[in-house]
Amino acid sequence: MNGNTAKTSSDFSILDLYVRDCDPGVSLSFYRDLNLDQIVDKLAARWGAEVRKFHRYLPGSAAETAYRRAVYGDIKKEAVFNSLSAFIEAMSEVAGLRRKKEEVMITKQQAVWQIREAERYFRAYEELDAALEDAGLSSEGLLAFRKLLKGILGSDDYRQLKEQTLALLDEISQLRFIVTYDKGRISVAPGGIPGDGAYFVMLSEKGGRKIQKLQNPFISDPTLTEFEDACLDMIAKKKPGFFRKIEAAAACFEALRLPVLKRFENDILFYISYFTLQKDMEEAGFVFSTPQDAADGRMEAHALYDLALALSANADKKIVSNDFYFDSGERFFVLTGPNQGGKTTFARSLGQLVYFSRMGLDVPAQSASLPFFPDIQTHFSVEESVETGRGKLKEELIRLAPMMEENKKGSFVIINELFTTAASYDANIMGRKVLKHFTELNCMGIYVTHLKELAGECDGIVSLRAMLDDNRIQTFKIRRGEAEDIPCAENVVNKYRLTYEQLKERL
Repeated sequence: MNGNTAKTSSDFSILDLYVRDCDPGVSLSFYRDLNLDQIVDKLAARWGAEVRKFHRYLPGSAAETAYRRAVYGDIKKEAVFNSLSAFIEAMSEVAGLRRKKEEVMITKQQAVWQIREAERYFRAYEELDAALEDAGLSSEGLLAFRKLLKGILGSDDYRQLKEQTLALLDEISQLRFIVTYDKGRISVAPGGIPGDGAYFVMLSEKGGRKIQKLQNPFISDPTLTEFEDACLDMIAKKKPGFFRKIEAAAACFEALRLPVLKRFENDILFYISYFTLQKDMEEAGFVFSTPQDAADGRMEAHALYDLALALSANADKKIVSNDFYFDSGERFFVLTGPNQGGKTTFARSLGQLVYFSRMGLDVPAQSASLPFFPDIQTHFSVEESVETGRGKLKEELIRLAPMMEENKKGSFVIINELFTTAASYDANIMGRKVLKHFTELNCMGIYVTHLKELAGECDGIVSLRAMLDDNRIQTFKIRRGEAEDIPCAENVVNKYRLTYEQLKERL
């Protein structure tokens, strides 16, 4: 199924994800390589761990990505965002009432808490329906949801239960009874002063009587004391239908909480949480944009940056952005340059661009256009395994093998510093085979390497360089250009102004 498929109320999803019982602990292979876990940790810290699962499962098709992107476009509208934010806050109140119901042990208390929960629930959806009426919706997803919601709110079952709930709340608030203690006996009877939200305890005092006024136990806090519970048990015997109506209405409410609405309450957080993060970042001076589809196989972005790095950076640390483009027929970047020159950061930013675009969200760039990639594959440098005793090269090959065996056509592939412990001759041969394998599968991607030979003339391969300034210091800018030998020691010496001439000048 995809976003173009007609939905029924039972299978509707604002995310268009049809496999709902997915394990939130499952991790995509590229997730940590691209530091996506760091970004989602920021979302989860504010919106709860439930948000994590939405970022672990990619949309199943280009149509589904387009479906999400249209929904996200609606959510960026101020009226829609404010309406949904208010709805989420209201549902948080509903959840608080539900937790209170689950905390108490007495059946009468549970039923009253649930009636209160039902009233707030009905009001939350009615407020959302009214707010979305004039919010300027245009996406298939939110228009379909509003139509579905109107049908639910207009149903006989909904109207009857809402009316019953409001009537019961009114009846609960009007509860009156008199407790009389006289000569060692306590008696309870319905009654009280009309219009007064209290019940009364008649206490004997030296042959006379003293009236002590107490609040209706269900007015301010439906949690009962042991004494109040005992009193209500006596009232229940005299008014047996009263609490039966409350318990019956509470049970009906549970049946009316349709799975499609529960799903919406959860899934809308995917959009709201990310857009809230985006708004915060934009206020801090960072840019985002809606990626455009590029059906001709081209790919480009302007002012692309690493979102995880931007989120973790200090206020005084400048985040360097980069421009890039793949022309028609170009398949792979081979990126060379000095250590600590921004190569890995640039590779990650490309992966994040592909990921967030695929998820239907805005991307961390001033502008971007790219084709649909059915998958993302990554291989970042690994350390030797102390547990297995395997060397670094063997660990790399073990991780690389499944990537090449799966033959995922059209993927976006990111390879970072592969074969660094192999002899240059061997590493060059293996690197060419890897590039050939993925280009033959019509993949696009980037290969970060210290081997300038891999950046040589080859069909579909483009050489990129991490640039140095006139003083041979890293600029963290990535540009097209032929690879060149940049001795690491020379780079460090220049960075810290330790050349012979610089030392002589300083001394």
